[in-house]
Amino acid sequence: MKTIEGNFDNPEVNELLKKHFIELRSVSPEGSTHVLDIQGLQNKSIKFWSIYENDELIGCGALKFLDPKHGEFKSIRVSDSFRKKGYGNKIIKVLIDKSRKLNIQKISVETGSGEFFLPARKLFKNLGFTECQPFSHYVDDPNSCYMSLKL
Repeated sequence: MKTIEGNFDNPEVNELLKKHFIELRSVSPEGSTHVLDIQGLQNKSIKFWSIYENDELIGCGALKFLDPKHGEFKSIRVSDSFRKKGYGNKIIKVLIDKSRKLNIQKISVETGSGEFFLPARKLFKNLGFTECQPFSHYVDDPNSCYMSLKL
C-alpha cells in the first residue's frame, strides 16, 4: 500500500472527506459530533494520509498529536468500493505503523456509542484498543465511546 501525506487537493480524497463529514454529522447528535472538516484536518497538529492500493484510493486517516507521545486517530474512512472487505483493518494498521515511526506511544480514538458506530468499535477492539476514560478535551458523553491502545 502507498500513502500520501496531505493530498487534500486530490478530487477523490476531497470527495471522500466531504462524504465522511456529511455522514457523521447526520448520525451524531448536536454537541456530540467531533468529525473534522478538511480545514480542520489541515491543522499543524495533525498528519493526514490518503492510502492507495494499486493506485486506487482505498481510504484515509489522520493522526492528531495530543502531546509528543500521545496521538488521536481522526477521519478514518474506507472508500465505498473497498468497504466490508477488511480494508478498515488495513488502514488502521497503516496508521499505527505511521504513529510508531513518529514515536507515538499511545493512540486514542473517540467514536460514537450508537448502533451506526458498532462496526468501528468492533474494528478497534479487534486491533487491541480498549475502552478508556475521555481524553484531551473530551468529556463524559453518552453518545461517545473512548478507546486507546499502547504501542
